[in-house]
Amino acid sequence: MGMLCAVSFQRYGRLYYLDPGELSPQVGDKVLVPTDDGPEVAECVWAAQWVAEDTAGFPRLAGLAQEEDLHRDEALRRRKAEAKVAAKRLIREHGLPMKVVAVDHVLGGGEGGGERSTIYFTAPHRVDFRSLVRDLGATLHCRVELRQLSARDSARVQGGIGSCGRDLCCATFLTDFEPVTIRMAKDQDLPLNPLRISGACGRLMCCLKYEHPLYQKFQESAPATGERVTTPQGGGRVVGHSVPRDAVLVRLDADGSRSMCSRADVCGSRRAYETRTQPNPENTAP
Repeated sequence: MGMLCAVSFQRYGRLYYLDPGELSPQVGDKVLVPTDDGPEVAECVWAAQWVAEDTAGFPRLAGLAQEEDLHRDEALRRRKAEAKVAAKRLIREHGLPMKVVAVDHVLGGGEGGGERSTIYFTAPHRVDFRSLVRDLGATLHCRVELRQLSARDSARVQGGIGSCGRDLCCATFLTDFEPVTIRMAKDQDLPLNPLRISGACGRLMCCLKYEHPLYQKFQESAPATGERVTTPQGGGRVVGHSVPRDAVLVRLDADGSRSMCSRADVCGSRRAYETRTQPNPENTAP
């Protein structure tokens, strides 16, 4: 057991969990988070509390933010805004097909050395931005790096609201992008309409993978649509599935009505039949 608190560097941004150590930060407190470029100011969004997990591997808070830390953070935000405005203006002047997504700025004093700006952008293809970097360096008076992001990484950095009405998974808790295929949508009987199954990034929604193992497990043992089954209400034919309820929809032979039956009620006899009809390896002649 140990204590953890959650902080965020921006409103509605990704949460980072840290060991508060001897501190007791409350919601809304400004705290210092250790980074490669030195301590940065973040806001506590989850007060320190005991958790059942082992907290030995979590980083520890560097302390509570003081007045000078807040002034430094304000200067950092101002420099980020200046860099973003300058980047957009120079991109227009150079006529490059680029879109600025985010800006990261280091005032200096960390492991990286002097002041530098990292500008993240998206583009439909590779862009020759060598002259743009020179002009940005002369305008911002610091070292400038440009990094191109993929569509998924762009959505993660910018954040947003998904079709479910919640903050994007990639911008809140997802740490890695796992492969998502159209087969997952087919297995879940979802409409193959790109507008319905695509996320804010324009790619297949990451949440298609969340329930896919459940659908796979259901399809392995549930009778297929059109198959005849025996239910507690009598014989019938399967006309639909309800995976969340672990049930199948059966049209009864007696009166043609439809009955929602548990998968276990209609699969027991089927499994027994398959067991009886499958050849026994021990009785099979070599």
